[in-house]
Amino acid sequence: MKSDDRDFPVAIVGGGFSGTILAAQLARRGIRSVLIDGSGRLGKGVAYSTTEPAHLLNVPAEAMSAWPDEPDHFARRFEADGGDRRGYAQRRLFARYLGDILNEAMATGHAEAVDATATKAVRRNGRWEVGLDGGATIEAEALVVAVGNQEPQPISAFTGVGDRFVGDPWGSTAQVAVRELAASGGSALLVGTGLTMVDLVLSLDAEGHRGKIVAVSRRGQIPSSHANFEPAPVEAGEVPSANLRALVRWLRRRAAEVGWRAAVDSLRPHTQGLWKGLGSEQQRRFLRHARAWWDVRRSRIAPEVAATIARLIGEGRLEIMAGRLVSARDVGDALEVDIRRRGAGSSQTMSFAYAFNCTGPLHVIARTRDPLLRSLFDAGYVHPDCLGIGVDVDARSRAMGGERLWALGPLTKGCFWEIIAVPDIREQAAAVADDIARELGSIK
Repeated sequence: MKSDDRDFPVAIVGGGFSGTILAAQLARRGIRSVLIDGSGRLGKGVAYSTTEPAHLLNVPAEAMSAWPDEPDHFARRFEADGGDRRGYAQRRLFARYLGDILNEAMATGHAEAVDATATKAVRRNGRWEVGLDGGATIEAEALVVAVGNQEPQPISAFTGVGDRFVGDPWGSTAQVAVRELAASGGSALLVGTGLTMVDLVLSLDAEGHRGKIVAVSRRGQIPSSHANFEPAPVEAGEVPSANLRALVRWLRRRAAEVGWRAAVDSLRPHTQGLWKGLGSEQQRRFLRHARAWWDVRRSRIAPEVAATIARLIGEGRLEIMAGRLVSARDVGDALEVDIRRRGAGSSQTMSFAYAFNCTGPLHVIARTRDPLLRSLFDAGYVHPDCLGIGVDVDARSRAMGGERLWALGPLTKGCFWEIIAVPDIREQAAAVADDIARELGSIK
């Protein structure tokens, strides 16, 4: 090893919520870890790195504690700053909260951070060697991959069109494009109508953009708003399992009885068990036919955000379109895009100053461009799950194919499905920390 190389019990790659809270959980158990992240978003990740005040949490503050055994931890902090625990905090405030948790873990001496990109990992002599982009190597007894959602898959219609198509809506290029659109008043095409689209619309509006925004997706559905409702909890045995058709029928009947918000949220404690019970073939059917319906009702947005979206639609500044892209070309001062509306026999040509890929995280994990993940796949340490949407893990989040190797957060959605939000990941992080402790001999 080089003189600047380091040796740790645990190396965690990825400094978003998943990696940060795992490092903090390990510190509570007296286990040293190193958090490796070269994105400039250490302690924040993509979701909470925004500095835009209009970007709010999609969950009330009272549900956003980082600690499963202290459910009001964040709510108390938010209230101390003048917030309402039932309200929706700015994401930048939650990022500050995570930063404080990381700093506290580092102050114990049980957590360190390295500002570098992990490019590869090799299992050698019973240990993990993690290579960094600067040439250094970190050795660890255990490795946790917590790199989060992957960048959207490229859209073939925009191949070769140049810089007017922004493939990463969270990168610096997107920020430059938003400012240019605000200054010029040019029109924008957003491909995708989910949460990423909502955030980009908010950024454009906050920057002062007054031009036309068109958001297109196959079904043209946008996230629903949170609203008050009377909870209607159910026991696991009351919900059909192992049969998607029966589950959908049950959910429709339940929604008619108690409202769709109460019906959907009543499944919250049982979702992971229901997902596993469906089996791979019915899980594929869900992804093909029911995912869009579920996503817009399960992943809801703050009422304030929904009001802004409704206002922009009412003013004619935002159009939500159901359709598909046919082709696109750069004509010098604009992008010409052929779009076929759903149900239409022919396409129409529209002109935009910029187009953004808002289709959401990468859906085929084998196509990841993350260098560490690529190295792990190529070496056979990790494998795609049976759906191809994440890394194959067991019930303890251990990667199938690796030794002393765990995956955390959205990478494990093929196994657990509901594992992209703070309430789910905090439970997983605590369980993984316990498992690592047992594996390393800290718990008998």
